[in-house]
Amino acid sequence: MLISQIMINTEGELSGGDDYTMVFLPLAPNAEERQVCAERAVEEYDHYKIGKRILAEIGVDTTYMEQQSLDERNLFADQGLHTCTTWAERGVFSYIGEEAALLMIREFAESSYKPWAEAVRTIILDEKVHIAHGARVCRNLATTEEGRQQLQVALDRLWPTFIGVFGNPNSKRADLAIRYGLRQTTNAEARDQWIKTVSARAINLGLRVPSTQAG
Repeated sequence: MLISQIMINTEGELSGGDDYTMVFLPLAPNAEERQVCAERAVEEYDHYKIGKRILAEIGVDTTYMEQQSLDERNLFADQGLHTCTTWAERGVFSYIGEEAALLMIREFAESSYKPWAEAVRTIILDEKVHIAHGARVCRNLATTEEGRQQLQVALDRLWPTFIGVFGNPNSKRADLAIRYGLRQTTNAEARDQWIKTVSARAINLGLRVPSTQAG
């Protein structure tokens, strides 16, 4: 169960780096935003290397992930996470979507497996920066009616995918993870915490909060 948890997160970090370079950077409106995307990508790849190191210490090699394309990686979440086509979606991805990752990683920082708990503390600091960048993108767009409409379309399209990140709300595996100290909340509890946090953000941007149902 521990290996699965770290593997899923580690793959997600590697794919996150690819998202910033392959998906977000081409959408950036200027050189400054391209640079920021590149900087965030470096951090995501570093997060991958942290997970890779922790797994190597317990005999698991993730090098094969580095040869995979985004389409071939499906441990973390479905391919809907890699389909942003507008700058508004790029902002929503980080401001709303990456909050889900941060919530989970904060739980890992309390893990009963101490090497993992200690390793993710650096990741938490970086993820806060990623979310702040997404916030800036969204707030800049929200200053105009056209920008708010773009954000609403982005939020409506990506919301079900974000919900899906939390998995089955009735997962028995999540219950076992709590029992062994690898997590602190069930999938449903984590999802509800995320919804509460990001709904407030959406409302502050002048957006309508989508349905909480996946799919």
